[in-house]
Amino acid sequence: MSEHKEILFDVSDYIALITLNRPHKLNAVTAEMAEQVNAYVLSCNDDANARVVILTGAGEKAFCAGSDVKELDRYANPWIFRNRPDYCDAIRRLRKPTICAINGYCLGGGLEMAMSCDIRIASGKAFFGAPEIKLGWIGGGGMSYFLAHAIGPSNAALMLYTGDTIDARQALEWRLVSEVVAPDKLLARAREIASTIALRPPIAAQTAKQNLRAAYSMNREDAIQYERDLQTICFATEDAAEGRQAFKEKRKADFRGE
Repeated sequence: MSEHKEILFDVSDYIALITLNRPHKLNAVTAEMAEQVNAYVLSCNDDANARVVILTGAGEKAFCAGSDVKELDRYANPWIFRNRPDYCDAIRRLRKPTICAINGYCLGGGLEMAMSCDIRIASGKAFFGAPEIKLGWIGGGGMSYFLAHAIGPSNAALMLYTGDTIDARQALEWRLVSEVVAPDKLLARAREIASTIALRPPIAAQTAKQNLRAAYSMNREDAIQYERDLQTICFATEDAAEGRQAFKEKRKADFRGE
């Protein structure tokens, strides 16, 4: 486990766990924490033992309440703020499949960070919101884009224009999250999903992630052609050959990311 007190990091059984560890401040992110998240993302991308990444928050009250508002005046001017190392950008740079385990308040940049993950699992006590408008600004880490794609433009407008929160039940109904589980089952469920993904061929899993994200910005024919090209690349890997051989021999495949 990392000794960085406000971001905990651990890799075991091919699963990397990044935990925001500032529960007394609803895991609000400081500039130093953002830098550390960026560093751990680079570590995960380069580590063959990290096949899947789980992102969560410490404590029972919050996953993340976004940036620490009290620290925003530390930036000398808006341009420096604009070009700061951003934790949402960092999560989107992860090449590995990502699961967000949302254990409480998921607000502002915390919601953007969660939506930057591939899969979202929520505690029944979770709440989601884009409260920036209440303070005089809007989100800047992909809030509008991700909300519009996840829950539709009307529901996105309702959240963005009011700044009010929705509960876990509403988030599930709007498909903002994939599952809602009991608070004491949240991390176990995230690990269960991560363990399943970790058993899959690493190159194929990362390629599937790249393909899914590309599909957001492509027209249908280009997306199908791009998928076919990525399929061909995967088909040429040793893991694909192992998968075919294991199927013929009716045994469990041993995927090594090669």
